[in-house]
Amino acid sequence: MSDFRGQQFPKGALYGAAGLIAITIGIVFAVRGGVVPGKATAPQQREAQQVAVVAARDFRFADRPDGALVATDAKSGEVALVLEPGSNSGFIRGVMRGMMRERSLHNVALDGPVTVTQWADGALTLKDPATGRIIELGSFGATNRASFAQLLVPGTHVVETAPRTGLAAMGPGA
Repeated sequence: MSDFRGQQFPKGALYGAAGLIAITIGIVFAVRGGVVPGKATAPQQREAQQVAVVAARDFRFADRPDGALVATDAKSGEVALVLEPGSNSGFIRGVMRGMMRERSLHNVALDGPVTVTQWADGALTLKDPATGRIIELGSFGATNRASFAQLLVPGTHVVETAPRTGLAAMGPGA
């Protein structure tokens, strides 16, 4: 076995590591402080390019006592979407759970509307006006994006129920 008691760690390596850490921290503070411009976010790029809104609707999401998630049009009060307990609706539930958590952290009302917007460049966003948070829904894949896009179809009322499987789904006498 080796004995390292009389040997010192190379000082050059320590100074190099300390310098690298200092430069990294300096760059982070420069970008966060606005000294060095950071990369524009998708909403900032859309604003700079003046991309038009194709469709937008405000919705209020609420849980029913039976566990269903209900989305209602914030202006008309019309039910646009009902996600029954056990339905294949994990993405919408997860996104809304995250938004409600952020609202709680900002101490704002939980029942405020959120805006689903379809942009001319093909992007679909979900914006929480209460916190300013914007979620680019296309970054989660086409299927998850489509779950929110269905809300923008006028006059549709979507009800997702739990998938039926096995013998119980066949009913009596099967």
